[in-house]
Amino acid sequence: MEKWLFVFVVLFVVFSCKNSSKTTIETTTKTDDVIIFPSDVIPFMDKWKILLGDGSKTDALLKYKKKGFFYVENDGETNWVVYKTPNAGITSPNSSNTRTELGEKKRWIPEIGGKLTGTLKVEHVSTTGDATVSSSFSVVVGQIHSDEGHKNEPLKIYFKKFPGHTKGSVFWNYEINTKGNNSGRWDFSTSVWGYDFSVVGADSDTYPKEPEDGIALGEVFTYKVNVYKGIMYLTFTRGGHESVKFTKNLLKSDFSKRSYRPQQVTEIYTLRGRNGVEQENAYAGEKQFFKQGAYNQANEKSTKSETYKGDIAKQYENGSYAEVWFKEASVGLSTPPL
Repeated sequence: MEKWLFVFVVLFVVFSCKNSSKTTIETTTKTDDVIIFPSDVIPFMDKWKILLGDGSKTDALLKYKKKGFFYVENDGETNWVVYKTPNAGITSPNSSNTRTELGEKKRWIPEIGGKLTGTLKVEHVSTTGDATVSSSFSVVVGQIHSDEGHKNEPLKIYFKKFPGHTKGSVFWNYEINTKGNNSGRWDFSTSVWGYDFSVVGADSDTYPKEPEDGIALGEVFTYKVNVYKGIMYLTFTRGGHESVKFTKNLLKSDFSKRSYRPQQVTEIYTLRGRNGVEQENAYAGEKQFFKQGAYNQANEKSTKSETYKGDIAKQYENGSYAEVWFKEASVGLSTPPL
């Protein structure tokens, strides 16, 4: 009897050790397989809601991700938040363009202001489009959007690259807050690196010369948007270059008379019938909010971009999408300019 008891105890100890070892291995495996969310990389996600290129949306972004649209990638050194969206999908009610883009929950007026920063690289823009259309081959990576009146956009920051070029352009557009009927609205574009919005091809398949001072896909740059007491201060930086800075008054219009309209605007918009002027006080007193991410400017209607009948998987396989990576970003109160 004692002999059998001894055997039983030995077997029990051996079995317990094996089982304990197995538990340790499984626990280690689970620990190594950590899921990283965009809110783990850029922790300001509680201040935003998001609309994605497939039409899904949420205002609860902590520990949220969406495969193929909003997720985290590591380039071997750094974790990045990826915003990806096809040329065709489900859009917002007032746009023909898809977006995977954050929209700020807070509203503010220019007199009080706010501040948005982002450090990013654009990994892809649509490879199809009409070269004579200014918005072809481009993506908007940051915005100020009005939430009152005409709901126009006092700021849109673009990256654009023509097919076959190594270098693209970064520029920013100011859309007038139109006096009267908003059908006369137009944008005025300013170059940061490379071309501005007005540089297009001679025909649908002919591209302008590659910009000498352009910026490539995958090249990191930073923008800072600081609206302080009604003045918008913009700062753009990238490695190996001096910072580029701009200011724009959001309380008093530069375009309140037809004679003030820039030649660039006349060339782009006259044939479209957009001959409006801006109200004298521009965006004064109107509620605004920031946007950040990938607002794809390619679509089947205006830019004649390929959409594969809206099949998102085929669009991703064939270059019909925009993809933007952010590694740092912030949003908050405005600060006195240096």
